[in-house]
Amino acid sequence: MQIGELARRAGISTRALRYYEQQGLITARRAANGYREYSEEDLKLVTEIRSLLTVGFTLEDARPFVACLRAGHASGSSCPESVAVYRRKLAEIDDEIRTLLARRAEVAAQLTTACPGCLPREQDKT
Repeated sequence: MQIGELARRAGISTRALRYYEQQGLITARRAANGYREYSEEDLKLVTEIRSLLTVGFTLEDARPFVACLRAGHASGSSCPESVAVYRRKLAEIDDEIRTLLARRAEVAAQLTTACPGCLPREQDKT
């Protein structure tokens, strides 16, 4: 399939596909006329990349998942390198949650000082 069809089927722009190619995540073959040609496997790679990006992973995070799929695994998450990325990402998210909870508690304390009774009891719990 050509780049336009892959973009349509994957729900992304041709520009994004060219960028993924530039980053080495997908590889286009060239037809005799110079047009990029992609396979169903490329669609699977792009779908994996997009699903990871949607939940906050970076393109660099996606590399092990892409490599896992290229190695013939049914899922990009079935390789140890991919599992390691999941674990690292969960740790990052947990750190972000702790930071946000601490910031929330500080803002709630400041609000309580500035306006006693303005913060409902249910929201004061962290």
